[in-house]
Amino acid sequence: MTPASIAVAMSGGVDSSTAAGMLHAEGARIVGLTMQLWNQRRLAGQPGVPESRSGRCCSLDDVHDARRVAEQLGIPYYVVNLEERFERDVVRPFVAEYRAGRTPIPCSRCNTDVKFDQLLATARQIGAETVATGHYARVGCNPATGLFELRRALDEEKDQTYFLWGLTQAQLARAQFPLGEMRKTQVRAKAAELGLTVADKPDSHEICFVPGGDYANFLAAYANEQGEAAESIEGEMVGSDGRVLGRHAGVAHFTVGQRRGLGIAAGERLYVLKLDAEAQRVTLGSADELMARELTGRGSHWISGAAPRAAVRVSARIRHRHRPAPAWAEALPEGRVRVRFDEPQRAIAPGQAVVLYDGDNVIGGAWIESSC
Repeated sequence: MTPASIAVAMSGGVDSSTAAGMLHAEGARIVGLTMQLWNQRRLAGQPGVPESRSGRCCSLDDVHDARRVAEQLGIPYYVVNLEERFERDVVRPFVAEYRAGRTPIPCSRCNTDVKFDQLLATARQIGAETVATGHYARVGCNPATGLFELRRALDEEKDQTYFLWGLTQAQLARAQFPLGEMRKTQVRAKAAELGLTVADKPDSHEICFVPGGDYANFLAAYANEQGEAAESIEGEMVGSDGRVLGRHAGVAHFTVGQRRGLGIAAGERLYVLKLDAEAQRVTLGSADELMARELTGRGSHWISGAAPRAAVRVSARIRHRHRPAPAWAEALPEGRVRVRFDEPQRAIAPGQAVVLYDGDNVIGGAWIESSC
């Protein structure tokens, strides 16, 4: 085939399909790539796992939709099977994090460790110079430094830079985000204008391998499939003063900041403050006790490729829907980082990411380890 200039990651949704359609309409030579990440039927039938797997991210329906769009556009299209790598680099770490009492973000690991890495490798094999995705983000080159920058999307509600903080200079140099300057309403209008069959397709918000968002049932089903012996996961629920308030069926059922589904009758609203997987203990407390001014993170990554030598002024985001808050960030030895907020922040959860911004530019991030 004629070497393609742009490899487009096509998930079967309206965003990636529109990105492909726009580039094609501009006259670019493109090839569509869909990454098969997880067998949606794999755990079906296990206790707590529904049989129906349709209408979910990365399902067979999505692969079918991506192929239909590629046929509409008349472009070459391939499905790349990455199930083994996805399980190794995303699913197993996800399971380990939950068992350790943390709240993981598999989409961040997937984007950096699987999708972009493999997309670039496959692009090279087919002669593509760059790759494009339907992420809401922007990339540019700073003329003063010659370094590539990851920037927030125009549509703040759809901005996905929180999940892309692990991208490297080499990856950004070859990345395109055609939707970065558009709002979601404009994307759907453009999809309709291009006559794409997915123009009205609903967005998927589920983690692709966790049916119905029920993490505890997934963890149990996965352990059963792997032949792992059932562990005693029951434990105490205690107040911040150490009083025993009740019992729970496993720390995987909880996350820091959670209020509903605690199964505790108390005279005040209680929230999950801390999870101790080793002791199988869930600590509950008041809303005021959820507030913290400082966090430490591990596994830090800096977009420029080098950690700052001194504390830098940033806006820090501690979860996807969190409004970035003013703070100071300081790089520590061994890939760690300390973030001090101007004002206390609510429910800083270990296992989530803290992503650091300078205006619209992402300067780095890390995995939250602890807070105080």
